[in-house]
Amino acid sequence: MARSSRDSKHLLTAVVVTLSAFASAQAEPSVPTAITTPELVETPLGSFEFPNGAPNEATAAKAYDLADFTYAYRAVMDNMRGVSIAALHKGLQDAGVKDGEVLIFSELMDSNSLFLTANCDTIYAMGALDLTKGPMVIESPPAFLGTVQDAWFGWVIDLGLPGPDRGEGGKYLIVPPGYDGALPDGTFNVAHAKTNTVLWFGRSYLQDGKDPKPVVETIRKTLKVYPYTPGGLGTPLADFLAGKAPLAPVKAPPATVFHEGSGKVMNTVPPTDWGYFELLNEVVQSEPATSLDAELMGPVAAIGIKKGQPFKPDARMKRIMEGAVTLANASSRTMFMKPRHKDWYYYEGSSWYNWLFVTGYQFETPIPQVTKEGIKLHPPTGYRTMDARSAFFYAVTGITPAMAMRLTGVGSQYLMATMDADKNFFDGAKTYKVTLPKDVPAEKFWSFTLYDMQTRSMLATPQRFPRAGSQGYPSPAAKANPDGSTTVYFGPEQPEGVDRGNWIQTDPEKGWFTILRLYSPLQPFFDKSWRPTEIELVD
Repeated sequence: MARSSRDSKHLLTAVVVTLSAFASAQAEPSVPTAITTPELVETPLGSFEFPNGAPNEATAAKAYDLADFTYAYRAVMDNMRGVSIAALHKGLQDAGVKDGEVLIFSELMDSNSLFLTANCDTIYAMGALDLTKGPMVIESPPAFLGTVQDAWFGWVIDLGLPGPDRGEGGKYLIVPPGYDGALPDGTFNVAHAKTNTVLWFGRSYLQDGKDPKPVVETIRKTLKVYPYTPGGLGTPLADFLAGKAPLAPVKAPPATVFHEGSGKVMNTVPPTDWGYFELLNEVVQSEPATSLDAELMGPVAAIGIKKGQPFKPDARMKRIMEGAVTLANASSRTMFMKPRHKDWYYYEGSSWYNWLFVTGYQFETPIPQVTKEGIKLHPPTGYRTMDARSAFFYAVTGITPAMAMRLTGVGSQYLMATMDADKNFFDGAKTYKVTLPKDVPAEKFWSFTLYDMQTRSMLATPQRFPRAGSQGYPSPAAKANPDGSTTVYFGPEQPEGVDRGNWIQTDPEKGWFTILRLYSPLQPFFDKSWRPTEIELVD
């Protein structure tokens, strides 16, 4: 049936209206508010103004200040480790120890020097290597427990007991980045470093837990550091004849220079003021541009620290960076002193903690379980545990897989406490006690060491060696109670009736924390069937 003219007119009108509405919708789409910015933005950091979506001058200045502050804060939080290595290197140089030489603590390290959480139970030997002229050799002494670290505190290789020589003593060849020269076969344990500067350090146990002299003599005779000679020892003649390597005579290396460290006053603790950025710049300038991950180097470059370029921040930038390092120090100190992660604490409801069991030495994958059936690996988490990394490098020197393993009878393990049984920080004017149940799970020995809250170094008191333990040197061995347990006291005065070996002196003017070390730990530590008491306030 034919439509009427009126119907046709209505149909045409409807089509026009529909097309008009469609065109309007196409021209002015509905914009989700989630992708827009209002003219006034209120944030925890103040107000930001964006007239018609564009920042005004005040907002632009504030936004860039915030961005630069964030970059500077990250440059500290992510890279305290590199500055820590630089501070240690500088401390060695200030003490007269040149690269390629050795600092040895023949009578143990004491509280005269500032070293992050070092111990006064073992004999330390350490040094730095300059790889810009080629590979360097370290000959590890027997029964040594050591590691090599690059300029960003990256692990290079272990020496001695945890290393490939397994405590028998061995030759280690540390190769610089980009090295394309001939390398020896078989004679050396070869390790490639990512940086031109590396630091190494290790420790040896006392003989019978009381006499350092024989061990020191062994170290001085067997520990050697010297440049590698291409074509020398370790180079087969066949390689020379094939044109693969030069040929050099095999000859005795030059004598290693030793410096005495015991009793020496020196500082190796990284700064937490403007000096932090100055040391960071030194590291960037001296190392290959690709020695650190580009993502980590991004914030460093954003604040003006770039390889091959002068570091000259203007007054505005310096003010922002000084604020950032102050806040980063506060954050790192808090993460270390008052951990917020329950799984860092070794026992439920305890103040004893060690985050490496949870995060591993790379602060990413938990350390493997050692079972009767073999090693049980944990799958990679795929993320870095940021609080753990910041807290660790704020307080500790040296990182290696050997610090994060559950092997019995090897190396040492640690439990740290910054708070007492009531979760209060330790007061140097008060007296505390802790009891270790009998059969302490340490094959070699155990010890407590006290540290200054401010410096994270050994607490300086008239005792000189702020420690107590089962070893009878450098202070008397702690005596056990009749039931086989051992109680140790911490306080400004020696409690009445308490043996000297069971007391560590504190300073009434200083806060402190402690580390319990178990040397060559045993299974009851790892399965937690043995547990120390909490540190309790006595008065």
